[in-house]
Parts: sequence; C-alpha cells; structure tokens
Amino acid sequence: MHPRNNIVEIFSTFLEFAADRLRGWATDARLRRSMQNLIKQTPQETSANFWVLYWYNHLDNPRLGRLAKEHLTAYLQEPCYWASQKTFASFAISQYSLSDFFQIAIAQVDKVFKGFNPKSNFVLRNYASTIFSSIIRETLRQRHEVDISTDWGLLRKITQKRLVESLQATGLSAETISAYVTAWNCFKSIYVPKPASHTRQLTRPDHQTWEAIAIAYNSGHQPHINPQILETWLVNSAKAVRRYLYPNLTSLNAPIRSENSSTWLDNLLKTEQDTLISQIITQEEQQTRFAQQSEINTVLVAAVAQLDPQAQKILELYYTQGLTQQQIAKQLQMQQYTVSRRLTKTRESLLRSLATWSQEKLHISVTSDILNNISELMEEWLQVYYSQSEEQIN
Repeated sequence: MHPRNNIVEIFSTFLEFAADRLRGWATDARLRRSMQNLIKQTPQETSANFWVLYWYNHLDNPRLGRLAKEHLTAYLQEPCYWASQKTFASFAISQYSLSDFFQIAIAQVDKVFKGFNPKSNFVLRNYASTIFSSIIRETLRQRHEVDISTDWGLLRKITQKRLVESLQATGLSAETISAYVTAWNCFKSIYVPKPASHTRQLTRPDHQTWEAIAIAYNSGHQPHINPQILETWLVNSAKAVRRYLYPNLTSLNAPIRSENSSTWLDNLLKTEQDTLISQIITQEEQQTRFAQQSEINTVLVAAVAQLDPQAQKILELYYTQGLTQQQIAKQLQMQQYTVSRRLTKTRESLLRSLATWSQEKLHISVTSDILNNISELMEEWLQVYYSQSEEQIN
C-alpha cells in the first residue's frame, strides 16, 4: 500500500482489490477536480485535519452533503483497511475474505459520521477504526460466522487435547500445564450450565462455585490454591485457546517474489504495519469508551433512579456535598455503620447494572480485572454526575 502523500490524493482515491489482493489506489476524477479547485482557492491549507472538518461540517448541506460524504469516505480508506485486516487476523473465518470485511465496514461509513463529535478532541480516523471494527464484529456475530463464546463457554466446549496443545504453544512448563488442566477439569465437573444450550454465553461462576472448584482442586494438591488464582489460570487458559485457534495471519509480511509481482501490499514495511496496528490497539480502549459513553450514562442514570430515596440521598450528600460518612449519619440521624453499609450496597447495585449491560451488549466476560475497571469507571461517573447536578442547582 503506497502511502498517500498529498491532500488531493487523500480525499479522492480509493483502495482497489482484485479478488482478495490489494491492487493499489483508484482515483475518482470528479473528487480529484473538486479538491484541486479548493486547494487553488486556499493554498495555505495543507492539513488533512482542516479538510476533514471542512467536509464534516458540510455533511448536512443539501447541496454539498453527498460530495462531502464521498471525500470523507476516501479519507477513511486506511483506517477501514487496518480495522478489516486486524479483525481478519483475529478470527477463523469460513466464508469471508479480507476484501469482504473491508466492504462490510465501508458500506456503513454513515455510522462513523453519525457518532463522531469533532468537539471531543478525538481524531476522525482513530474514531473510525473502532467503529469499523465494531461493525465487522457485529456483522459476523449476526451471521454466526465467529465463535462469540465467553471465556467460560469456550472452556466448557474445548477438549482436553486442544487445551493442552494451546498451553504448549504458549511455552508453559509441563508442571504448569498439568496444574492448568487439573483446574480446568475441576471447573468442568462443578460448573455445569443450565440450560446446556446457552453455554456459548456462559457467565462467570459465582463466589460459591469458585469456592467449590478450589476445594475440588485442593483435595489432591499442596500447597492449596485460592479461588482467585484458579480463576486467573482459567482466564489464561481461555486466552491461550483463542490464540491457538485463531492465530494472526502472516500474509502481509510474505516475501515479495519479484519486483513486478503483485503482493498483498505494495512494498509495505513490517515496521509500518506494526506501528499502525499498535496505534489502533493503544487507542482502542479509549475510543471504545468514548463511543459507548452515551449508553453507559443512560444505564447508570436509570439505575440511580431506581434506588430508594434514602440511598439516593446518601449518594447526593457523599458526592455532591463531599460529606464524610459520619457527617451523613448525623444529618440523616442514623448510625455511621448503617451509612457505610448502605453506601457499599448502593455502589454494588450500580456496579451490577453496569456489569450486566457489559455482558449483554458488549459480550464481555466479566473477570475480576474487568470488574475492577468497571468499578473505576462507575466511580468516575458518579463524581461527574453529581458535580454536574450541583452546578445545575446553583
């Protein structure tokens, strides 16, 4: 993939595929003339970000809206390609090719324009990378082309032979593999899903189940292992299985046969690929969090509204006025330990609402690490939510 080095090309050329091979860039003559005319009028504007905002602000223009969409679609070719390539390399696909992924994503580019907020300080191409990935994954999920099992569902379905192969591929010692397999056998024998038809989306075992798994494991092993360590072992096992079943493709780095031969990418350096993909991975969590911010806010606002009046009052005094538990207890005429207990239970209730939303909407298996992250996110939200409430009152 030859990089596009000037503004006219960036906003007027499109990736061209032949079968599943990337041939290069195809120029749209009309878009090229459009950009050339604008550059002549404003030669001082050489920043791609300037023209992104220029065309973004014209998307709703009755006369220029279609042209603006076409220019921005041209601009988003690279992030769409890299999102497609990354997803293609992450899953074992039986039917769809890399070019199919690209077409699936770019056909829904309107979702990028609809959700992007230029005032958010996010770059359009970074935001688009996340949305394109989400579009492809959701399409695959709907078409049942990807194993969307949770970690626990995957561990329920995997055979011991495949589990051992997966763990061996990670380079673990024979002793560690034996411990992981024993923990897995205890998990399978004790955590039986009901009904069995729902095992793909099997949720994390509850506290009592983890205790039972630990007892089963420790009955024949010394030293004893606590449930938290066993959970970590099983999560690591699930990750090893996914890496083993869905390895990254190496086609992009295949050696060029000759100077005139066609390759997946035209003279693309491995360092460039690694850099671009690393940027996407680094930004993915932040971009995804921004894209889902509105839904998270809706979930938590509804959860707060369902709390009883006393719990709502405690949250208000704690976060809006910054009172200590002892001060709250005095104002509400109750014991300090009661305030502490109500505050803890209220946070747990809100956390359950957010964790349930994460499982149902994002298909996230809520591990202890993820639960900690969700808890931190909820705490930040509470502080912002009640500080905004105070500003509205004042």
